[in-house]
Amino acid sequence: MNALTKPPRADVEIVTLGCRLNAYESEAMRALAREAQLSNAVIVNTCAVTGEAVRQARQAIRRARRERPEAEIIVTGCAAQIDPAAFSAMPEVSRVIGNAEKMRAESFAGGHERVSVSDIMAVRETASHLIDGFSERTRAYVQVQNGCDHRCTFCIIPYGRGNSRSAPAGDVVEQVKRLAANGVPEVVLTGVDLTSWGGDLPGTPALGALVARILKHVPELPMLRLSSLDAIEMDAQLFELVTQHERVAPYLHLSLQHGDDLVLKRMKRRHSRAQAIELCQRLKDARPEIALGADLIAGFPTETEEHFGNTLSLIEQCDLAFVHAFPFSPREGTPAARMPQVERHVVKARAARLRGAGAAALARHLDRWVGREAVALVEREGFARLADFTSVSIYDRSFPPPPEGETAGGWGDSTSSLGKFTPSPAPPPSRGRGIRLRFTSHDGQHLIGVPA
Repeated sequence: MNALTKPPRADVEIVTLGCRLNAYESEAMRALAREAQLSNAVIVNTCAVTGEAVRQARQAIRRARRERPEAEIIVTGCAAQIDPAAFSAMPEVSRVIGNAEKMRAESFAGGHERVSVSDIMAVRETASHLIDGFSERTRAYVQVQNGCDHRCTFCIIPYGRGNSRSAPAGDVVEQVKRLAANGVPEVVLTGVDLTSWGGDLPGTPALGALVARILKHVPELPMLRLSSLDAIEMDAQLFELVTQHERVAPYLHLSLQHGDDLVLKRMKRRHSRAQAIELCQRLKDARPEIALGADLIAGFPTETEEHFGNTLSLIEQCDLAFVHAFPFSPREGTPAARMPQVERHVVKARAARLRGAGAAALARHLDRWVGREAVALVEREGFARLADFTSVSIYDRSFPPPPEGETAGGWGDSTSSLGKFTPSPAPPPSRGRGIRLRFTSHDGQHLIGVPA
């Protein structure tokens, strides 16, 4: 007798790797795939920011084939745009489509070539794909800009995204209105080089003008959040809104990359160490509750121990709370890949030290919250996030404490540290709702919050 077999799944699964912009585009692709009546498929939306990101993309493709052997595997995103031949050569891959093609419904219909990747540098517009909501997220990302006109020596992304182009302000406002009308509590403006928004539009408006327009015309939106910003491009109106407007989240993630002036020049960054520190101090002075995050690279070519020390000290001098630290990864085709490289074991050791300093900075930030109360937005069962992006584990005192060995580290004792923590099984507020919490301790990564 033949063994029972499962029928092929008819749904379309999207695997998203990389940045917030990819998350937005994946949600747009979900709607485009429905429009094209695509079924029984896995779309892998890849990232190319590092060699590790490309490796993870290939790993995700192989996993998708193992888990869904009958499905069509469609690969897109930056890694596919930059090196379509490498992905089309994978036996697991059915089709490869480029970053421009993935934003068109017809690309997901049948009858197309196995590889459909056009010249991304020829793209001149950023389409405003209207999204009513996000299927799995508390907050929604809205793409307002794509591409980048700058050529940092370590970065391959312009070759995957093309030159900078902006979505018209009216289209952005309309999309934010739709999201707010559907009850989305937070909207995040995102782009490859967000602060370059408007440079290609009539009158060359700055990002601050777009933020002001959203706040004015969508008063029902509870919170507007900004994704990563280039520190040197923050216009005066944007600074004022970030530091003065209560509906703009008190959190900024800055693209700093390094703390040494010589290395910054070799990276072709456009800010200096002093400018980065000065901006962070002005932000903190104007809005003391604001939390700051930053990208920092360890082991850039030619980096000495002194250069690296300047990056380490930048964490404290900028009073960073969230540090995205990663080892330099040479990307073929970039100038930095041709520079004298730091030995890999040194790069890894410095990245570990940078992560350690970042962990200490986060612990200092969490310490400031212990003993206080605030409203947090529930993201999933047992977990929430504050407006300043601090993560919170919710512990409900109405349930018995976790078993021995999984204690909450003396919850209720504002000075204790947290051991292994298991969130309470108490039914929390539904995702996307606010809950007022008192913060009793932390585990170095999350605050522990008790309903106030």
